[in-house]
Amino acid sequence: MHGPDGLFNREKIMKMKIPFLTAVCLATCALTASSASAKGKESPAPEASASPAASAEATAKPPRPTAYRGKILSVDAAAKTFTVGKHTIKVIDTTKIMKNDAPATMADIVVDEKVRGSYWKKEDGSLEAKSVKLGAKKPAAAAEKPAAESTEAAPSASPK
Repeated sequence: MHGPDGLFNREKIMKMKIPFLTAVCLATCALTASSASAKGKESPAPEASASPAASAEATAKPPRPTAYRGKILSVDAAAKTFTVGKHTIKVIDTTKIMKNDAPATMADIVVDEKVRGSYWKKEDGSLEAKSVKLGAKKPAAAAEKPAAESTEAAPSASPK
């Protein structure tokens, strides 16, 4: 068995190792940082300064359109805008406007019409419509699918 002196010496040695190892780690980090900055000063590469910005743009995800739905509160045909809730949405040349599954125009957008679609939020805060779907969403298409599935499932469910 170890005596009290052996245990004390082991604790003393451990207490001395921790500050020493910490100092070594800090010195290594400082030397690594200074050598990296010295390398950067010796050979400045114009591509290196542009690449972080380029790589940030490459890794940034493209903006996604935001969905909206509601009732049209107002329409400004001259400005090609309409309001849904608190949002004023601008119709642009690339906006896809549909009414009852058929192509439509800005003239088809009227007050009190139900609308849904998506828009892009621009840097200036304006909203540009990606799509405008006028009229209530038809539940008939959704009702047909379960009916078709249930008729297919009924014969196979009872093979007797």
